Amino acid sequence: MQAVVQDTYGRTGSPKAREGMTSPKRLARIAGVFYLFVAIFGGFAEGFVDQKLYVAGDAAATAGNVVANAGLARIGVVAHLVNGVFFVLAAMALYLLLNHVQKNAARWMVVLVALAAGITGLNAVFQFEGLRVATDSSYAAAFGIAGSNALVLLLLDIQHYGTLAAQVFFGLWLAPLGYLVYKSGMFPKALGVVLVAATVCYLVDVLAAFLVPDFGKQIHASVVIVVAIAEIWMVAYLLVRGVRSPREADHASVAELAPVEG
Repeated sequence: MQAVVQDTYGRTGSPKAREGMTSPKRLARIAGVFYLFVAIFGGFAEGFVDQKLYVAGDAAATAGNVVANAGLARIGVVAHLVNGVFFVLAAMALYLLLNHVQKNAARWMVVLVALAAGITGLNAVFQFEGLRVATDSSYAAAFGIAGSNALVLLLLDIQHYGTLAAQVFFGLWLAPLGYLVYKSGMFPKALGVVLVAATVCYLVDVLAAFLVPDFGKQIHASVVIVVAIAEIWMVAYLLVRGVRSPREADHASVAELAPVEG
């Protein structure tokens, strides 16, 4: 009879049975690839396309941008949707990697990502409707050019502030992720701390944007730096290092618990 054992990552079964499982390093790199795609598609959609189309408070300019960049607007809608898909896939891969640490935290991580992805998908619909209004002459005939432009701006306003609201969940999911990273021993503990700090920064940025917009603009750049460090570090570690091996994790735990000589 084969012995049933439990390894450092909490997996049980015979050594031969575990050979068919995805190794933690491979699973981490899969999560890293998905997370990288989130950064690419999300950065393109929010950082380039949305900025190219939306002009806050200017209906004529916004509608003109949408008409002039109709093809880009369609690509942006698809990029938002693809971004949501890869975000969920990244969370699922990280769940498989880290759920042995604390199942409830891992579940909350996936739930928060699902909420963020759902809001992002809904926001993409508003952007697509703005495109339809801007490029369909029947709306201008019904509401007049000014009315049609105002409707385009309203739809893109909803998309803009809806994306901002979704950042609440983009931030919150980093808290359980940071906790799991910190407790697992598979990553540097400092990475877990920075991920939790990024949660706080996301929330401060969103609250400031809604409550005190002028102050929010002043602190936005500083907040983004912390968030960028946390997420770039996480993606890079997943892709380059994967995770610590069981032996490395054990050694790291022992080193952290060892008394410091005076």
